[in-house]
Amino acid sequence: MAELVRLDGRPFALHHSGDPTTRPVPGGVLLPPGRVAILHGLGDASFYRHGQNSWSPTGWRRLSEPPLRVPNPVRLVTADDPAFDDPARHHGSAVAALRGDDGRTLLLGALGLDTPRLTADRDTLAGWYAAGGDDWFLAYGPEQEVFAAYANQLAERFGAGTRTAGNVWCSWYAYYETITETQLAKDVADLAGLPFDVVQIDDGWEELVGDWQPNAKFPSGMRALADRIADAGFTPGLWLAPFIALPHSKLATTRPELLLRDHTGEPVVAGHNWGGPYYALDLSREDARAQVAGLVRTVVRDWGFKYLKLDFINAAARPSESVYRSALELVRQVAGDDVYLLGSGAILLPSLGLLDGIRTGPDVAPMWDNYASADPSDATARNAVVNTVHRLWQSTLVEVDPDVVYFRSKLNLLTPQQIRWLRDLADVCGFRAVSDPPSWLTPAEIEEMRDYLDAKPVIRRLGRYRFTIDGRDVDFGPAVATGGQLYPIS
Repeated sequence: MAELVRLDGRPFALHHSGDPTTRPVPGGVLLPPGRVAILHGLGDASFYRHGQNSWSPTGWRRLSEPPLRVPNPVRLVTADDPAFDDPARHHGSAVAALRGDDGRTLLLGALGLDTPRLTADRDTLAGWYAAGGDDWFLAYGPEQEVFAAYANQLAERFGAGTRTAGNVWCSWYAYYETITETQLAKDVADLAGLPFDVVQIDDGWEELVGDWQPNAKFPSGMRALADRIADAGFTPGLWLAPFIALPHSKLATTRPELLLRDHTGEPVVAGHNWGGPYYALDLSREDARAQVAGLVRTVVRDWGFKYLKLDFINAAARPSESVYRSALELVRQVAGDDVYLLGSGAILLPSLGLLDGIRTGPDVAPMWDNYASADPSDATARNAVVNTVHRLWQSTLVEVDPDVVYFRSKLNLLTPQQIRWLRDLADVCGFRAVSDPPSWLTPAEIEEMRDYLDAKPVIRRLGRYRFTIDGRDVDFGPAVATGGQLYPIS
C-alpha cells in the first residue's frame, strides 16, 4: 500500500504492507503493523543508529559513511543483535532517525516487541518486525521533540519507571572478581558516613556464573554481608546474571534440560565472557523459570538484598523479546515492587515498566580509549559516554545509568577533562555511581567525592550535546567527536 502523509508541513511517501490507515497522535502519526518504508528525500542525512542492548553502539553517522556496528564477530554475539548485522547498510533496533541539513529530524520507532529492526539509505527509511508485529510511530520536526514524542508513546504502551537508585557504591572497578568478604567488611566500615544510598557487591562472590551460592571468599554467607551493609545505613545490592550459565557450571552439567538449544540440539551460545562462551537458559520452560524464581526469592527474601544489578539479560531474548519480557515480569513479581532492578545488557522496549534502571553503554574502564581496538562496544570511558549521550531521550522512561565516575588517582589513566565529562554526564542522568574504595582516596579526593554526591545540581539542556549544570556550560561534543561521528548541530 502507498500513502502520502504530511508531517510538520512536509509530505512523505509511505509504503507499507498493512492496513493503509494512519492515525494522528500527539507529535506524529501511528502506522499500522507490518513492514513500512518512507521515501525521506533528505539525501545524505545523519542516521541515528540505536543498538539492540545496553552495550550496543548507538550514535549518529552520515549515510555516506560506513555504518556504526560491532566489527568483532565474537563480541557481536554478546553486544548486539548477531542475526541482524550488515557491514554495508545502516541498521539498528527499535528506533531510527534521519536528520537533514535543515536540522529537522524524521523518526521511525517501533511500538511493539517481536524484534523491531530498521535500516536506512539515501532514499528510504524502513522498519519491520522479525516476527509478528505492532504499530509504528512516525514523526518529523526538531530532534529533541520527535524523540520526546516517541518516548511518550512508549510510556503509554509499556509504562515508565519512577524509582531512583540514589548514590551507588559498586565493588567492580576496584576489585573485579577478586573481591572478598574481608575486603568488603573494611570498605563498608570506611563508607559509613559518606553520602551513598546503595552498596552493591559485583561479580566475584558466587561459586560460578550459573551456580549462585557464595564461594570460599565469603565464608559468613550473603545474609551476613547484606546485614553488615544495612547496619551501616545502606541498601544492600548484589550482582546477578540469572539468565545464563557457564558451560562447566553445576547448573549446566547437572540440569542440561534448562539450557536453550538450537535446531541441532546444541546449547545456544548467548555471548562470551570469563574467558569463553556462556549459555542461555530456556526461559520458555517452566522449570527454567522456576530456577530463576527460586534464585531471586533467595537473594531478596532470604539474604536481604534490595537492589539487584541484573547482567547479561539479553540472553533471555534469544527465543524472542516476548520471552525476555516474560522473564523480567517473573523477576519483578518475585522480587517485589520495593526492590530496585537495574538491567545491564538490557533491551529497551521489553524492559520498560519492569526495570527501574538500564545501563546505556559498555563498562567505564578507567581509560578513555583502547589503543588496540576500535570496537565501539569495548569497555572504555569514551564508548560509555558516547552511548549514554545518545540515549538520554530514554530518561523519561527509565533511569539512565551511565556507569561509574572516578575520584581516585590510583590506577586511573583518565585526564581531568575526561573525569569531568563522566561526572557531568552522571549529573545529567541523575544516576551517580562510584567504585573507588575510600582507602584508595586521599583526604582531598574524599572531600571532592562527598561534595559531588551531596550536590543537587540544576540541569538545563541546550542541544544534543550541550547543557548547563548550575549555570556552567557543559559540551559533550568534543567527547563524542572522533572518527567522523560528530556533525554540526544547530
